[in-house]
Amino acid sequence: MKTLVCSDIHANLEALESVLDVVEESGVDRIWCLGDIVGYGPDPNACVALVQQKAELVVPGNHDWAVIGQLDVADFNSDARSAVLWTREQLMPIHHDFLAALPVRQKLGHFTLLHGSPTHEIWEYIANAHIAAAQWQHFDTAICLHGHTHVPALFIRRESDGRTSRFAFPQEKPFPLPAGRALINPGSIGQPRDGDPRASFAIWDDEANTWTFHRVRYPIEITQRKMLQAGLPTRLALRLSYGW
Repeated sequence: MKTLVCSDIHANLEALESVLDVVEESGVDRIWCLGDIVGYGPDPNACVALVQQKAELVVPGNHDWAVIGQLDVADFNSDARSAVLWTREQLMPIHHDFLAALPVRQKLGHFTLLHGSPTHEIWEYIANAHIAAAQWQHFDTAICLHGHTHVPALFIRRESDGRTSRFAFPQEKPFPLPAGRALINPGSIGQPRDGDPRASFAIWDDEANTWTFHRVRYPIEITQRKMLQAGLPTRLALRLSYGW
């Protein structure tokens, strides 16, 4: 069975549809979404509807919570706050209720799914090995899948000495995980921040026991045009071209 692991769609329908087109061709059997379905982008209702239809497991992110009123928008920068307030006006009640009902943490087999970190499911960024090293005692599975940073990453706690390090994984090439526990971030579908504007996601093949990190091009200019026409902050639209 192949599992698509994705995060941080951020209401970018063109990016989401491009990823779904690719994974359907590659025979993905199920989808897990790690939150921030909405925020920043111009198509919150369409993206929530697709995730609701396609994904087997879903957890909320900080933008999802802000849009439904479970986080104070004062904690966001001005552009993010503007996008949250705009999204609140657009979001249909059925999609609001879907986001509101999501559990902040899900566990299946040897996987824990959440958005931020095991110590703070909604908000904390696991940006380096030091922060990753503080997470292991806060979940009890072999692997924690998370998003939030918009940067694909893999942290391993080695069995040999218990040390935590960032693992340099290949792109577009299946690889087995090193021995030890792992924190895996598939990157962002809708707003990558690693200098590569292509949508980012990961696929786990449980039969081969391998992971593959993927990038997919999508028509960024269409998303940008929609954002500008909707009156969303110009900087949010422009940054999509640069992967930041």
